[in-house]
Amino acid sequence: MADPLSGLLAALNLTDTGARTTEDIFTGPSQWQPLGRVFGGQVLAQSLLAAMRTVTEDRFIHSMHGYFLRPGDVSLPITFSVDRIHDGRSFSTRRTQAYQNGVPILSLIASFQTDDEGLEHQATMPAGIPDPESLPSAAQTLEGITHPVAQYWATERPFDMRHVPSPIYFSVEGEHVPHQAVWFKAIAPLPDDKNLHRAALAYASDYSILEPIMRAHGIAWGTPGLKAASLDHAMWWHRFARVDDWLLYVQESPNARGGRGLSLGRIYSRDGMLVASVAQEGMVRVPTE
Repeated sequence: MADPLSGLLAALNLTDTGARTTEDIFTGPSQWQPLGRVFGGQVLAQSLLAAMRTVTEDRFIHSMHGYFLRPGDVSLPITFSVDRIHDGRSFSTRRTQAYQNGVPILSLIASFQTDDEGLEHQATMPAGIPDPESLPSAAQTLEGITHPVAQYWATERPFDMRHVPSPIYFSVEGEHVPHQAVWFKAIAPLPDDKNLHRAALAYASDYSILEPIMRAHGIAWGTPGLKAASLDHAMWWHRFARVDDWLLYVQESPNARGGRGLSLGRIYSRDGMLVASVAQEGMVRVPTE
């Protein structure tokens, strides 16, 4: 297996097949995952990059709304079809469908805009969050645990993630509250491609967004019988930031009911700039016994 960052870059390096129907067709590989299912953040990022390939360079992504339709198979490549829905004077809209075995596993719509001037304000970054350097990495937290999922979390993800107050890999320490924060950054520098950084931000945004739901109820990822899966994902890019610099992901869950939970997130640069906002609903089912 390639090192994690090389694996990420390989997955995000889509192939233009040259095929054209009424849509643009691209293909991309699936990254290995210990449970055999394609990571949702991977197919999100690939679908966004496919859409970006069909938009002029002066238009950048500002929002996307997507639904995860079926689990992906890591042993199979993914085909992406992009419908050029609309190109206006300052906005462009694209729909991307991701396919395996001829059926869609993800469907999303993304909107792009030219750089424009207008009103500006932002929510303030929370105060009192510990610096990332003062927090343990996943590798340090999971040192000595030989379970393959733990090893993947510890050493095989392309992002360094550090939780506040602590991770919930196998236990939930402290008060059971529906909120947390996570510092994250790529484990090594990425190329100077703004679209790559925007897509990689979407990739990383899917890692921990459901955790506030679980933290509120004292449920760790290692809970026997736990079933959790992303159902949809919405994201808004407000300002550009590199993902190989530390970013703070502030997360909260306002509601859980019916085997589903909603989480909201805000991503800040280290100097307090609001980079992006995220919303995701996920299936979270816990055995009653």
